[in-house]
Parts: sequence; structure tokens; C-alpha cells
Amino acid sequence: MAPSIAPADFRLTVAPMMDWTDRHCRYFHRLLSPNARLYTEMVTSAALVRGGQLRLLEHSQQEHPVALQLGGSEPAELAQAARLGAQAGYDEINLNVGCPSDRVQSGRFGACLMREPALVGECVRAMRDAVDVPVTVKCRIGVDDQDDYADLQHFTETMIAAGVEVLVVHARKAWLKGLSPKENREIPPLDYERVYRLKREFPQLVVVINGGITTVEAVQAHLAQVDGVMLGRAAYHDPYLLAQLEAALYGIPMPSREDVLAHLRPYVEAELKRGTALKHISRHLLGLYQGEPGARSFRRVLSEGAHLPGAGWSLLERAASGRRDAA
Repeated sequence: MAPSIAPADFRLTVAPMMDWTDRHCRYFHRLLSPNARLYTEMVTSAALVRGGQLRLLEHSQQEHPVALQLGGSEPAELAQAARLGAQAGYDEINLNVGCPSDRVQSGRFGACLMREPALVGECVRAMRDAVDVPVTVKCRIGVDDQDDYADLQHFTETMIAAGVEVLVVHARKAWLKGLSPKENREIPPLDYERVYRLKREFPQLVVVINGGITTVEAVQAHLAQVDGVMLGRAAYHDPYLLAQLEAALYGIPMPSREDVLAHLRPYVEAELKRGTALKHISRHLLGLYQGEPGARSFRRVLSEGAHLPGAGWSLLERAASGRRDAA
């Protein structure tokens, strides 16, 4: 049986983002935010069950609390994948019922599953029976013409009946045809009030809101209405926002950006010794000085040098030094 959920654990979270929130990104984000709950990129249950689990589940102890996000729609397969994730040490298993990409739809998972709440409920039950960590769901407020609050209400009731205690809601509906995943993050209008209403009507449910949240002030305003906030692109493109949120929400003194880089050095050097190319780590650091003098110089030095053979820690030092000179 999964342990009881503490709503405070979900107060600040960083969204699962394909091609972005890999293990290097999560390690970096943890240096900025001791309290945020971090999520992997979505991993399909089929990929795990067919034997790719060691590579796909790799993470460091410093990342905790960290959740594994799964994509799939076959209950037994999802249960097996969830078991592998729990055995690997993840603190939570999250089911993706929100991604609108064509590739995801063709596999019958992601946002198209909002049309099949009973199946999602079966998947959740199977996963909960398989693991002792929380099983959570990330969804949209609607999909295509299924856009009435009653549809979201029914979906939520079905999730609660299946044992879901935490629902992460992207406050936009998804259009499965006609919009790209990028357009689905931007074109359908945000409807935060619908998520607030969900929390009011299901007070026992931990509700985490996601979508278009970019400032400390916005996070604080949402937390007056729901239990938690999930940041997406804002946390990636302006990662120092995480440190600012730690200060605002938890009273944690903000490290300087230079201190963050210094604390990253042992990780970078250890990864380079393992054979990891610097570019796989440095690409996540490009936004560290977002909005600061010399930020463009920092990005340029990293972008131009990280892919070169032999690129190492000295490149990061040069980028930071060049930023100071350009400031």
C-alpha cells in the first residue's frame, strides 16, 4: 500500500519535458532547488518492459525527490514498468494523460486517454497494486470537443475511485488534430479557474496546477487556490527562478549563480570521466544567466565550444569569465 501523501511535497514541482528533463538537467535543477519535486522525461512502458530499463531509469541519489513519468495504456505493462521504476528508487510513478503529440497518440497514450477514463482507472489500479510509492496522473482540462467541466469532473471522479491522491492538471485543453505539441502549449487558452474549481469540489485531492506559470508572484497566487504548482519551460529557460522560489516559499537563501556552477563541477568532471560529452550537460545551463548582463556571451561560449572534442570544465570557467567581462 502506498504511503499517505503529504500535500506539501507537491508544492513546487518541475514538469516532465521531453528532450529536456534528463538526469543532467535534474541534477542541475536540484542544485538550484532543494525542495522541488523533479520529474523524468516521459518513458514509455513498452521501452522499459522490453529491456531498456537500466539506461532509461538511471539517476543520481542527489535528484530525490524524483518521479518517473510513464506513458502507456496497457495496465499489465504499466504495472511492470512501474515496478521497475520503484525498484530503481523513484519516489513516485506518474502516468502521462496529457501529451498531445501524434507519436504518443499512435501508441494510444497521452492526452487521447482523457477520452477513456475507465481505461486510465484500470491502469492506475494495476500500477498501485504493483508498487508501494504514490501513483499520480498528469492530465489536461479537456481534449478536442470534450471541453465541458463535467468531463473533467467525471475524469477526476474516476481517478479518485482508482486510488489517485495527486492530480497534476495542465490548465489547457489539448487539440489532438491540427495543432503541433508546441502549439498545444500555447494556443488553447489557459483556464486556471477550472483547476481551482476542481480543488474546491474535491478537497481531499492534491491538485497541482501547470501551464504558463513564469513568476514567483504567479506561483504564490496559485498556491492560494491549489496545493502545488508545476513549472515547465520557465524553469528550463530561466532556471535561477527555482532558486528565487526556494527563497520565497521556503526561506532558503539564494546561492549565487557562480556558487551553483562551482557545486556542479564535481558532477561534470565525474561525468566526463564516464565518457559523457560536455554538450549533454552544458545545454541545460544556457539559461542560468537569463536576464543578467553578459548572458548572451555565456550562452555563446558554451554553445560554440561544448561540442568540440575534449571540451571540459575549463569551457564553463571561460564562459563564466567571459560573461563577467561582457557585463
